[in-house]
Order: sequence, then structure tokens, then C-alpha cells
Amino acid sequence: MNPAISDWRGRCVWLVGASSGIGAAMARELARRGARLALSARSADGLRAVGIDAALLLPCDATDTTSLAATHRTLMAAWGGIDLVVYLAGDYVPMRADDFDLARAEQVVAVNFNGAMRLAACVLPTLQAGRGIAFVASVAGYRGLPKALCYGPGKAALIHFAECLHLDLTPRGIGVWLINPGFVQTRLTARNDFAMPALLTPEQAATAAVDGFSSGNFEVHFPKRFTRMLKLLSLLPYRWYFPLIRRLTGA
Repeated sequence: MNPAISDWRGRCVWLVGASSGIGAAMARELARRGARLALSARSADGLRAVGIDAALLLPCDATDTTSLAATHRTLMAAWGGIDLVVYLAGDYVPMRADDFDLARAEQVVAVNFNGAMRLAACVLPTLQAGRGIAFVASVAGYRGLPKALCYGPGKAALIHFAECLHLDLTPRGIGVWLINPGFVQTRLTARNDFAMPALLTPEQAATAAVDGFSSGNFEVHFPKRFTRMLKLLSLLPYRWYFPLIRRLTGA
């Protein structure tokens, strides 16, 4: 379904949202496997802290089309082409109807979904056969969940966007990957006040994500013991799904 990538040596990879969490861990994992890296995030200090001396550090704002375009031009001038673009920028706030904050919700969606669309618009004209783009979404986008009132919808939209892109681009030999992690221990998930089943470290998530490119599959999801359960639940009719989720989460 996608170009299978198992040998990363010399591949040019641009990671957007690489200063912390899965993004930083994925940068280190790809560097260990021999990829040529360009790292972007808003914080230049955060990018330097990732500690990859050979990487191009290109600070930019993933929600700003002008900033993205300028960074893309710089990268194309340096490399001449990009083998893989990965969108990892993300935001998260636990939110329910009783504390719904429209302004904050729009900020979360702007990072989790609008930024991904803006990056795609920036790089699509230069992507060629054998190359591609990947989006880090979340299993929270499969179906509605408690406390995911602004996070889940943005990730659901990102999943749908990636599916549509895959339909359009794979006939041209351009890969589109969707990476759906379960719970990963980051500064964002530290905001949760509930037990997170099958919690992974960023390093475990990064290894699973990078390994997933070798399968050629559209979706890379992990950890399987958790994501397969959510996939099964997502197939249920609403009359069964809603009561079961309330029961399982105590919502």
C-alpha cells in the first residue's frame, strides 16, 4: 500500500514537531538508523536539546503557512528533495462539556489538524514517487471518548484527511502513512488525572513508529494489545458503544 522503508541510511527526513515527546525520540531513533534529518518546532532551544549535531535545525510554527513555506524553501535549497515528511506537532487539553473552552479548543485543533493540512499544502507539489508524508494522529480519533472533547475531533479529522490523501497519492507511488499511538508518557499526557493503560515511553513509541514503515501499511498503530481493543470497540453500534465506554472509563 505504501513504499516499504527498512533502510534509513541517507534518507532525507523532515520532522515537524521534533523538540519533545515522540518527535524528539523519533529524531534520535532515525539518526541512529542513519537518516539525514531536518528538525522543526517553534523552540530553537528545544531543537538543540534533542542533541543531534548533524541535523538541520529549522525552527518554525506549524500553524503558520508563511513560516512553513519559508522553512520548506530553505530545506529544498539544502537537499533538493525530501524523502519523508512527518507531522508530529500536537497539543492536548483534557476537556468535557462542563468546562468547554472554545478558544482553547480551537488552539488544540489548529495544532493537531490545521497545521497538518498546512504542511501538506506546502510539500505536496514537491513530493515525488517513492517519497511520502506521514501524520501522527491518535487512537483517540477512532471514536468519541470522555475528556477528549477538543483533542479527539482534531485527531479524527486528521485520520480522515490522511485516508483521503492516501486514495489520491498512492496511484502516483507517493506514500501516505497514518501513525496512531495509544497513551505515551509526555508532558501533555501528564495532564491526565486517570490511569492510562498500556502507557509507552516516547522511546518505545518512536521505535514502534519507525519499525512500522517497513510494513508498507497505511496505518501504524501501537501498542497492539491496546489499539486492537479500541478498534474492536469502534465497530460497535452506538447503543452498545456508549454504555460500554462509560462503564470502562467510569465516565
